[in-house]
Amino acid sequence: MKDILEKIIADPRYKKNIEYGEPRSGHPEGKVKYHIADLEKNLEKLVSFGISAEEFWKLKFLIHAHDTFKAESIPDSAIVDPDSHASLAKKFASEFIDDEDLLNMIQFHDVNFSLWKQFAATGAYDRGRFENLLGTIQDWDLFLMFVIIDGSTEGKDPEKLRWFLREVRKHQDTRIDESWMI
Repeated sequence: MKDILEKIIADPRYKKNIEYGEPRSGHPEGKVKYHIADLEKNLEKLVSFGISAEEFWKLKFLIHAHDTFKAESIPDSAIVDPDSHASLAKKFASEFIDDEDLLNMIQFHDVNFSLWKQFAATGAYDRGRFENLLGTIQDWDLFLMFVIIDGSTEGKDPEKLRWFLREVRKHQDTRIDESWMI
């Protein structure tokens, strides 16, 4: 995975797109490259939890791929829209890997936030969408580690992570719980 990450970082589209971004709600760091730097720091914190080398490199891959196409996306488009940042990032990543689970993690990395917003506003959320996510992601330990890494930055509410971890643990066996929050 390290060699694949090196190819991604060397790609001119990656280099151009990580320069995108202005400080905004949930992303006071602004540019994608600063978000990536924050997430790499969070990944280093997870190392103390005993993650494997394979998990480390997969998480690093997700860190560098997941938001790289915000510059080329239609803002606020649905996660599955072909022009969403998640869909564009998945398409880009698929040029380098064929691991469907990792590609799905890129595609659906923001579903937790969307479900949380519904729950916070109404006390309920789209159960069908959640069940679809449960059936799509295979490696829940890795996905939850990534959700923690991505959701533990300045400007993001840690309660959404706690809520999502609790919801997932009702349906999936995973070693990841609230004690992993960084």
